[in-house]
Amino acid sequence: MAKHGKLQTSIEYAAARSVLATLGRLPPPAAFRIGRAMGKAAYLLARDLRRTGATNLQLAFPEKTDEERAQLLRECFESLGRELGLFSQLSTKPREVLESLIEVQNFDRLLEAKKIYGDKLIYYTGHLGAWEFTSFGVSLFGHPFSFLVRRIDNAQIEELVDRVRTRFGNKTIDKLSAGRLMLKILRTGKTALGLLPDLNTLDDEAIFIDFFGVPAATNFLVAKFALRTGTPIIPFFAPWCEEKGKYLLIVEEPLSIERTDDEEENVRRLTVSMTERIENQIRRYPGQWLWIHKRWKTRPPGEPAIY
Repeated sequence: MAKHGKLQTSIEYAAARSVLATLGRLPPPAAFRIGRAMGKAAYLLARDLRRTGATNLQLAFPEKTDEERAQLLRECFESLGRELGLFSQLSTKPREVLESLIEVQNFDRLLEAKKIYGDKLIYYTGHLGAWEFTSFGVSLFGHPFSFLVRRIDNAQIEELVDRVRTRFGNKTIDKLSAGRLMLKILRTGKTALGLLPDLNTLDDEAIFIDFFGVPAATNFLVAKFALRTGTPIIPFFAPWCEEKGKYLLIVEEPLSIERTDDEEENVRRLTVSMTERIENQIRRYPGQWLWIHKRWKTRPPGEPAIY
C-alpha cells in the first residue's frame, strides 16, 4: 500500500506539474482560454459536483429559471478553469506582466489602513473569481502577509502550489492548526493575516448565519479574534471582468467594528457583516463562486441534510 501511495503521489504530481508548465509557457490570454475549455470539459465529466452545484443554486436563487441556474453552473466550471490558467502564469511571468493582468480598484484603502495600523490587519475574501489572486496580488504590489490555507493531501503538489503563493514574500499557515497562532499574530501585529471564511465550518467553530437566506455554518473565530485584539478587517475580491479582459483586485472599505458588553452578539453582528460583503460580491458575479462546494452541509440541530 505504501508503494502504491508513493506511486499515486508521483503520478498526480507529474500530471499537475505538466499542466501548469504547459499553460505557463503560453501568453496569458491563451492560458485563460485553454483553462476555460478545461473547465467546460470538467463540467461534462463531474456529475456529482454538478448535482451539488444545482442544489446550491436552487437554494441561493429560487427565483431563477432552471436554465438560468444551469448557465451559472457552467460559468462556475469555466471560472475555475480560467483560474487554473491564471495560476499557471504566476510562477513564470515577470512582475510587470502579472501586474498587467489586474486592474486594481481602491488600493488606497489598504494603504490608508496600513498608515494607521501598520500590519495589524485582517484581510479576507471568498472563493470568488481568482481568489488566489487576492493574496498573490497584494504581495505582488509590495505588501506580503500571512494567510491560512488547507494543505493539499499530495505533499509534492502542495510544495509546488506553495512556491507560487509565496513568490513575492507571502507566508502560508496550515488552517488545521492555526487557532493559537492566529491570535498570536494579531496580538503582535507583525504581519497582516488573510483568511477565506465562506466555506462550510464544523460545529465547534461555527455559528449559523444566513447566506443567501439559508442558515449556513460560518466560522466565528475571525470576528472573535478581531474584536478581542482590536484588529480592522478589510475585504478583498478578485472577479474576472469580461469587458476589460482581466481580473479586478477590489479593495473594499474596512468593516465597522461595534463593541457592546455582549461579546456573543458583537461576534454575531461582525460575522453577519463579513458574510454580507461576500454575498454582495457573489450577486454581482454569480457565475464565479464555488457552487460545487457543499456550503450548507452542516445543519442546525434537527434540520434534515441538504445533500
